[in-house]
Amino acid sequence: MEYRQLNGSGLFVPALSLGTATFGGTHGFEGWGNTGVAEATRMVDMCLEAGLNLFDTADIYSRGLSEEILGKAISGKRNRLLISTKATFPMGEDRNEMGASRFHIINACEASLRRLGTDHIDIYYMHGFDGATPLEETLSALDNLVQSGKVRYIGCSNFSGWQLMKSLAVSDKYGWSRYVAHQVYYSLLNREFEWELMPLGVDQQVGTFVWSPLAAGRLGGRYRRNNPIPEDGRVARGGAPVGDEIMSYDLLYNIIDILEDIAGETRKTVAQVALNWLLQRPTICSLVIGARTEEHLKLNLGAIGWSLTAEQIKRLDEASKTPKIYPYWHQNQFPELKSQLIF
Repeated sequence: MEYRQLNGSGLFVPALSLGTATFGGTHGFEGWGNTGVAEATRMVDMCLEAGLNLFDTADIYSRGLSEEILGKAISGKRNRLLISTKATFPMGEDRNEMGASRFHIINACEASLRRLGTDHIDIYYMHGFDGATPLEETLSALDNLVQSGKVRYIGCSNFSGWQLMKSLAVSDKYGWSRYVAHQVYYSLLNREFEWELMPLGVDQQVGTFVWSPLAAGRLGGRYRRNNPIPEDGRVARGGAPVGDEIMSYDLLYNIIDILEDIAGETRKTVAQVALNWLLQRPTICSLVIGARTEEHLKLNLGAIGWSLTAEQIKRLDEASKTPKIYPYWHQNQFPELKSQLIF
């Protein structure tokens, strides 16, 4: 396993981490998977044997059941691994059971610690931006958790550029812990992350963790031009966090054509090629891979230990290129002023 330094910190994380949204399968996550304790334990052991020692979850996944299953699966192994979890989204009907207030953050963290059966969380994310709570309240509460030892590092997820930059500025102003990780959606099918968040990550030393790197399975190799959507796939079962409305199937099939060609050249799977492309991008620390079965997990682990050639990367770049929105298309008119990280 390749380990990468989490930008802005001294922590090293594996290039692949295991997402556990498939653990449980309740409270809106029925279509994602229903991995129980026994299979989760086997997956954890497979990951540790392969050197993958970071496991990602969230309180909202199956309303806490994912954390509970992960906690049981890692029992007796806590000193061998890293855990990341998240809070922000609703965990009940009460208005204070959501958001990034001091009240909710502290309660949510304590509840996650209990479900995971641990005394600390290695990376604690704000799962989304809470515009109704002052940033000073959110970031001071997170800093308190770091100072108490209950959290090692803090991160955010699904923030826009200005939301992340303002958060970093507030932390710097008061000398509080900074977000050192940003968990985002990024894939060959949707590359908007490159326009603003990637350059920000380079400039501010914020490492990137990618969720749904295969676009909710669409880049996994089962989708083909003129083939129907598999009835047993995540999209058909309602387990896709990436909706059809934000993607083009014409673009998908163009990308798949090139992925299949390169898969043949490299003797890898379509999914392994798509994942390897992401691992070559700036700021990427780890890809959060999901697996409904042990076989899926084994195949995804094959995305590391080799690299695409520059020519193969160029072909995938061209196939996945999409028109940019303003102001990025305007900025591209002046290449002398453009950051090299704006693709």
